[in-house]
Amino acid sequence: MDHSIYRIGFWSGIAAFSSTVAFGFVQVLQVLKLIHYPWDEILIYGFSLCIVIPFLMEMLALHYAAPDMKKFWSHAALIFTCIYAVFVTANYVVQLATVIPMSLDGAANEIQVLRQTPHSLFWDFDAIGYICMGLATLFAMPVFEKQGFQRWVKRVFFVHGLVTPLITIVYFYPKFSNGMLLLALPWGITAPTSMLILALWFRQNFRIKNG
Repeated sequence: MDHSIYRIGFWSGIAAFSSTVAFGFVQVLQVLKLIHYPWDEILIYGFSLCIVIPFLMEMLALHYAAPDMKKFWSHAALIFTCIYAVFVTANYVVQLATVIPMSLDGAANEIQVLRQTPHSLFWDFDAIGYICMGLATLFAMPVFEKQGFQRWVKRVFFVHGLVTPLITIVYFYPKFSNGMLLLALPWGITAPTSMLILALWFRQNFRIKNG
């Protein structure tokens, strides 16, 4: 196998981790009302969009790094990652390229159906995306052994997968509130941690392969 795949996996993971941390930081600032429209949404959607390609590349690298006997699981994880990427990209591009500019031009009423508000179309797009991200880590778990550093990757992926029901509740509970949003707080820890630990696994394997 081309060892550059390990480098791609590592740097993609670092980029995904950094973007996720930045997204979480801006989300906190928004909840605390320290930043306001339009910059809160521009930064939130912008950093969220920056997660997509690095995370997709990290999971693609995992599929190619996985042993042949475990590629079913890495392939399943990659499929769910692709579903995540399609839905959230559609959402964030619409919000950044259409909704925010038209709102600033005073045409908010014309694009109300496109806004990501609780239980709207693009709210559901976002929900599907992050549910699939959680499923991707759960399906990737069997790729790793229960020993050495792989054991920690497996555990972090499992914990991140456990957060998925909380994400589902936040998105689909009939009445949304900032208090409800706090249920998703663990995601702000488990998501970047899962991306980082996988990146470190790639770095460790690159060093082993290169002596």
